[in-house]
Amino acid sequence: MREVKRSALVSQPPARVYTLINDIERYPEFLPWCSHLVIRSRREEAGKTTLIADMTISFKIVRETFTSKVVLDPAARRIDVAYINGPFRYLTNIWRFDPEADGGCAIDFFIDFEFRSRALGALIGAVFHLAIEKLVAAFEARAKELHRYPSGAEPRPV
Repeated sequence: MREVKRSALVSQPPARVYTLINDIERYPEFLPWCSHLVIRSRREEAGKTTLIADMTISFKIVRETFTSKVVLDPAARRIDVAYINGPFRYLTNIWRFDPEADGGCAIDFFIDFEFRSRALGALIGAVFHLAIEKLVAAFEARAKELHRYPSGAEPRPV
């Protein structure tokens, strides 16, 4: 089992940050190890969008594809990811985007997963924390690139 909880404060409004994170079709453009992403289906219902997506991760000699159900809920400022199929025993991922009094956003990120294969788990486990740091840095860099933080208003860990 690998579980990570991260929080950060950014100067961008929640809607802007939410838009960046929910644009999963663009993940291969900027996320390390995300080599391919395909949306299998998209359904709109009651203000929410539900996607079924295949993501391929590539790291050194490892190349794995997994399928997830992604529920985008802009009214609740939340993204929920549930595992369907692939190399995991389970995977749960939750993003929350809460407004701050200064117009910025508090981002809460949670992921919990376990690989089916002990060998794959051991390989990934050796670099797991580095991988999470790289993923967080990739989202921060993407936010800067797309929305240009005002001078001195870089994301700061909570």
